[in-house]
Order: sequence, then structure tokens, then C-alpha cells
Amino acid sequence: MPATPAPPSVLRLAEIQEHDARALLARYGLSLERVPDGQPIPGSFWGDEEAGIIGSVVYARGDTPVHSLLHEAGHLIVLPPERRAQVHTDATDSIAEEDATCYLQIVLADALPGVGRARLMADMDAWGYSFRLGSTAAWFAEDAQDARLWLVEHALLDAQGRPIAA
Repeated sequence: MPATPAPPSVLRLAEIQEHDARALLARYGLSLERVPDGQPIPGSFWGDEEAGIIGSVVYARGDTPVHSLLHEAGHLIVLPPERRAQVHTDATDSIAEEDATCYLQIVLADALPGVGRARLMADMDAWGYSFRLGSTAAWFAEDAQDARLWLVEHALLDAQGRPIAA
């Protein structure tokens, strides 16, 4: 009988420099609240080790995947301040915002030393993100033009696709 494969390994908050994540979030008026290991994460939509959001705070534990931290931060970043203040757990009103959030989390990964977009996209695939072209990288390269345009129109990316902080 073949051995059951181990679950995919994804990069966790405890494996990067937390101060880098805090500094990145602070550029957008967000803060990172570290939750003690083993404790429930406030504002987590999916539970378990997934990051949570309440207002302008992203909650995460050491075992929280970096892709989850960036995704939830992305949800807050794409919202105007008046909506951000009211967020608790679920921030998305539309497919366009969700797509923009996925795109932004990939771009933001380049701002974290030791992460980068290639690693983040591999982790998103390993975690089970689903895109119609079969992989996060294929979606990002070939099918995410609307998400990129949305971010440019909302002044979150410049014309070259670089993030614009608040």
C-alpha cells in the first residue's frame, strides 16, 4: 500500500521576519495582531490557521500561511476607509474585489524578503486556490487583466503594476 503524501508545505508567518509583514501592512494603514499559538484567530472567515480581519487589523498566528495573511490584508486594502472600518471577518462584496485581492496579494509578496510572487503563487496552488486556467501563475499571467485594471483604476497599482501605498 503506497504511503499517504504529507500535506503541502506552505510558508508560514513564523518563517519570515514579522517586522517586514508589520511594515508592509502599516504602509496601508493596517496593523498586524499576533495571536498566541493554539488560540482561535479573531475575524477568521475559514478558521483554523487562516488569518482574520476586523476593522484595520489583520490577525494571525505563527502557523498562519503568508498567503492567507496577504490575502486578508488585500481585502482591507481594496476597500475605501469607510467600508474598512465596518469589516468583521468577511470583506468582499463582489467578484471584482475578490479578484483584485488575489492579484494584490501576489504583488505584495514581492515586498516581503524571502517570499516573492513565485513562492506565493506556488503556496496558493498547494493550498487549493482555484483558477480556471489551472494555476495561480497562469491566471496571473494570462487571465487577470481585469483584476490588474481594477487595482490601477483604484490607485492601488501604478501603470507598471507596482503597488501604490496609501
